[in-house]
Parts: sequence; structure tokens; C-alpha cells
Amino acid sequence: MLIPRQHDGVYSTLLSVSTGVILVGAGSGERFGQPKALVELAGKTLLAHAADAFDAIPHRVAVVRAEDVDAVSLPGWTVVAGGRRRRDSVACGLAALPSSTKRVLVHDVARPFVSKALVARLMACSAPCVIPVIPIPDTVKEVDGDRVVRTLPRARLAAVQTPQLFDFGLLERALRATAADATDEAGLVEALGEPVQTVPGAPQNLKITTPTDLIVAGALLSG
Repeated sequence: MLIPRQHDGVYSTLLSVSTGVILVGAGSGERFGQPKALVELAGKTLLAHAADAFDAIPHRVAVVRAEDVDAVSLPGWTVVAGGRRRRDSVACGLAALPSSTKRVLVHDVARPFVSKALVARLMACSAPCVIPVIPIPDTVKEVDGDRVVRTLPRARLAAVQTPQLFDFGLLERALRATAADATDEAGLVEALGEPVQTVPGAPQNLKITTPTDLIVAGALLSG
């Protein structure tokens, strides 16, 4: 298998930390063509693949579509129905975590290859908001229709991954501060004017966005 789920010494400390995780899988999967949470990869759902990296987190919540709740079997996880938008689903996950939770990880089921090493790297950072990023290898241009507006400085650009780690109170405040949606919760924290810390992400932490991505992921798993 080309994508190992690595263990890291720091990861073992999670058991004594009041940390929760919200696994977000309530989306419609518009670009994929169907909801992704229960799509199978190598005989296992994307939801179950993603959940593997968080088995030592004390409080675990999976957020799926209301019609999928009864179909999900994740021992040790609380499974709840999500909302219409991503931010609504994250809020549903927060509400399902115990009040003692101090820090919360938010992860997309569309990233089934998240590793325990990446989770540990996030947990080792004490900043109130921490996100994993990877460099962008391609030249990136801003375009307007079919016209190039400008070339963006690649050295200052990064692709953002999940899981993202937040102080519970900060994430709660960010969700309450605006009714606007965001592609990631760190964007809502930015809107508050709060700092967002980065740590190195993982190239193998692929995102399944299209059916082609699922084929690539299957090929990686099969070696």
C-alpha cells in the first residue's frame, strides 16, 4: 500500500487531551455526481477510511445527510444529521460534542488518506487555529473569462487541506459572527481578524472531488 497511516509519538498524547473531531460528510457531492460519504473505495466507505486516523481522539462526531444517518456504522462515533451548507453541518457537529471539549478538529470525508502523523503535527501546535498547507507546484494566474489578469506570486501561495484544528470557543465564535458560508472554517476565523497558523500538510492527503479522483485513489491503494 502506497499511502501508510503513520503513527507518531505525539499522537499518543491525544488520549489525555480534551479534543473532539467533526468528520464532515453531509454535502451533496455536486461535482462528484453523488454524495461522497458512503461511496466505497477498496470495499470501504470514504467515511470509514477518513475515520481511521482519529481513533484516539476522545470525542468523535460524524456529520452526514439526514437520510444516511441510519446507514452509517462507525463504532465509537456519534453520527448526526448535517445542514444545508457546510458551516451548518459543522455547527451540528459542534452541538454534538460535550461541553468539556477544548479543541476540535474538522475534517472532510473527501480526504480518506489523512494520516495519524498529520493529526499529531496539528495537535503539537498550540495556536488557536492551525491548518495544514502544501506548496503549489504550478504557475497560478488570475483570469477574467478567457483573459489573464495577472500571474500570482507562487512562493506566497499554498493549497489548504483538512483536518483543521481550532480552539472550541474560537470556532464557535467564528460561526456565530456571520451567516456567510465558507469553503473552510479557517476562512471564517480569518474574517474575525484572528491569526491562522500553518503546518506542513501531506501530499498523500488527496481530496476526492471527481470520479477520476476516486479511480486514482483506488490505483494508489492497489499499488
